Amino acid sequence: MAQAERNTQTLLKRGSVVRSTAGHDAGSFYVVLKAEAEFVLIADGRRRKAEKPKRKNIRHIAKTNQVVPEEDLLTDKKIRRALWELNFGSGSPVAC
Repeated sequence: MAQAERNTQTLLKRGSVVRSTAGHDAGSFYVVLKAEAEFVLIADGRRRKAEKPKRKNIRHIAKTNQVVPEEDLLTDKKIRRALWELNFGSGSPVAC
């Protein structure tokens, strides 16, 4: 495992906001629900619900400096609201 991958892995924790850098979802923002050795389980509350998170290789994501509070990880609606500005720009989340 490369040094950069180890650094990314240790910094990722539940609630960290990440951006997908590879795959059909590249550019989208997600929240980490669980960090494993080489993979993370991520959700955005819309396409990927908390009940069925996406398993993504840590090499295919970029960490941001934002962290979603634990109480906002309880429902998909709260996850969508927390990621709204990152995924859709400014404005009110009307249909969340």
